[in-house]
Amino acid sequence: MPELLLELFSEEIPARMQARAAEDLARLVSAALASLSPADVRTFHGPRRLALVAQVAAATPEERTVERGPRAGAPEAALAGFLRKHGATREAVREEGGYLVLDRIVPSVPAAEVVARELPSLLRRFPWPKSMRWSGRSSFTWVRPLRRILCLLDGTVVPFALAEGDDDGHGLRAGNETEGHRFLAPGAFAVGGFADYRAELAARHVILDAAEREALIRRDAARLAEAEGLSVVEDPALVAEIAGLTEWPVALIGRIDEAFMDLPPEVLRTSMRVNQRYLSLRRPDGSAAPRFIVIANIAAADGGSAIVAGNERVLRARLADARFFWNEDLKRPLETLLPKLAEVTFHAKLGSQRDRVDRLVRLAGELAPLVGADRAKAERAALLCKADLVSGMVGEFPELQGVMGRYYALAHGEDGEVANAIRDHYAPRGAEDEVPAEPVSIALALADRLDQLAGFFAIGEKPTGSGDPFALRRAALGVVRIVRDNRVRLDLGHFVSADVLDFIAERLRVQLRAEGKRHDIVAAVLGRGVDGDLVRVLSLADALETFLASEDGANLRTAHARAVNILRIEERKDGRSHDDPPEAALFAAAEERALAAALDAVEPTLARELAEERFTEAMATLAALRAPLDAFFDRVTVNDPDSALRANRLRLLSRVRRAMARVADFSKLEG
Repeated sequence: MPELLLELFSEEIPARMQARAAEDLARLVSAALASLSPADVRTFHGPRRLALVAQVAAATPEERTVERGPRAGAPEAALAGFLRKHGATREAVREEGGYLVLDRIVPSVPAAEVVARELPSLLRRFPWPKSMRWSGRSSFTWVRPLRRILCLLDGTVVPFALAEGDDDGHGLRAGNETEGHRFLAPGAFAVGGFADYRAELAARHVILDAAEREALIRRDAARLAEAEGLSVVEDPALVAEIAGLTEWPVALIGRIDEAFMDLPPEVLRTSMRVNQRYLSLRRPDGSAAPRFIVIANIAAADGGSAIVAGNERVLRARLADARFFWNEDLKRPLETLLPKLAEVTFHAKLGSQRDRVDRLVRLAGELAPLVGADRAKAERAALLCKADLVSGMVGEFPELQGVMGRYYALAHGEDGEVANAIRDHYAPRGAEDEVPAEPVSIALALADRLDQLAGFFAIGEKPTGSGDPFALRRAALGVVRIVRDNRVRLDLGHFVSADVLDFIAERLRVQLRAEGKRHDIVAAVLGRGVDGDLVRVLSLADALETFLASEDGANLRTAHARAVNILRIEERKDGRSHDDPPEAALFAAAEERALAAALDAVEPTLARELAEERFTEAMATLAALRAPLDAFFDRVTVNDPDSALRANRLRLLSRVRRAMARVADFSKLEG
């Protein structure tokens, strides 16, 4: 198959947009060239280029179709319209089955022709989050000014232009040239295919593959750190961003002025990360090291000395600013910042951050005894937990909310558990974060999320589709993780409405699905009724999963499905349910009496075991229904000609349905 190589060379593309753009390029090209059956599609992205290489068919396949026209004998006007539509003559039409038909052959189209036809419109509709125009001559937009288009099919240029009507498309036409590193190897050069393209870029100080650049950054940064007995603080997102900013990454090590090393390590790391994209280093004991790694985009003639010196000067200025915020913030206890929170709107319909703090104090106080926390400490932590939002440091670095609150609380003599809760109540922020483990932190973290969920649901701001502007899915998942990881026993339904509880339960199912577990069993357990105790739900689900894996469980599930199907059909036919108790006097078969007797024994025992949360025993009790239910279906005809017997047998099956529904809604089980 011929090789297609496409490169879109532009001014600097924001690092955060590159990976998604490469995915979009692969998706759009694969769809646009579907008739060429593209295979082995690979994309590459960097500061100034998006590239794609793929194998495609040499041409589209020839297609034969039959177009049916008007009936034979139809008016000539109808036939003329049909012929005109398909560009055919009267001689090309034949009669078949009473209709005039046209045999059409859609000829094969060379791959180059398909590529040249499809790519201009694809590029014009490329879905950048933000695009720009760079002259008044053309309406064509790109994330940054697009300078070159390289498009080769087996080494030969595929000629196309971005011009459209009177719009000249900035004069851009496909060719065989690209450019190397802006400073180390400026100027254009021609390539003849992907292998040549990749090798020539490398020779001109451009590493094409972002993953390769990331690996190089990690390797060289680690080497420099190890040379001084230090290690690099892991930060995959920052490494990926730096790889999006550099084509030829060169790691250099710099020094942090000792005068700033008494600042909190989080302040040092955040200032370096946010402002300068530096990698932080630590000592073997985990403390912050007075060093940093800067990734240059050039191999400097002086070995990088001037680059390091310049970055050290910039860092001193940045850290001086941080020092100012730190010193100013330490002058005031957190409690003195509370009035400022009244000036910060949380949401127009939910009041200020001060209003929210008042809600959190009440909620954390209620939650505290349920999670083993001291109520006074939980309320104190809730009172202070948002105060650092109006501090100077968090105003400069919002990423440090909670972190700075802990430092300021400790500096002014607050209890350690209170200070930790101020920091930890934001956790988990992401899927990889640890959850709060101290009781006071757990109480406040749950209060923060439950207030958020209850408030936004109350004002009708529920997530819709992929939209979730207030991060409610993340909040619900945080509740799930905190409860699961700490095995917190409380009824969430006491604190939130039924729709919020359903929303949290859905996040639980999503999490279980992501873990490869049977989320349908949780759905079945929740189907038996609202239960806000997630630990109880999961314990029952575990017992049910084990039961269903047994022979008794599998067979009982099958019998239950049969009973439910019969009831659904017959109740629809009768226009009413059959939930009344069956009458023992109408039992005509021994199997009916045996099933009723089994239910008499199972129901009270099952209710007691479920109430006492002895779920394994409850499954064993439920298993006692298997044999009599199997025997009932083997030997008893439910739809007996005698209407009284039929109705009584349906009531007996309805009793089976109710008994099993105490455990779970078995209809929600998959497979």
